Amino acid sequence: MKEIRAIVQPHIVGRVMDALHALPHFPGVTVSDCQGQGRGRGSGGHFEATSENVFFAKKVRIEILCADSLADELVEIVQLAAHTGNAGDGVISVANLDHVVRIRSGEEPG
Repeated sequence: MKEIRAIVQPHIVGRVMDALHALPHFPGVTVSDCQGQGRGRGSGGHFEATSENVFFAKKVRIEILCADSLADELVEIVQLAAHTGNAGDGVISVANLDHVVRIRSGEEPG
């Protein structure tokens, strides 16, 4: 199994969710509010923290657990739906999950 984690702009979540719900095999999703700081604010393209610029932008974290075979398609769908072309669009990461157990049933989805 894979875990897909996307950090996106709050105003774009509806578009991402519409794209995911359009799938015949929508695997479910967890959505959380979060805050963060991107890169590229200082000279040379890196962030240089000072007392004047320490702030956190509001973002939304989308987490999807899915079969390995669905991961590439889901990443593409999220990326296309969340893309605006502006700085701060976000990031998507994919991680392997070694062990997943459903609490209710004890089932170990594969």
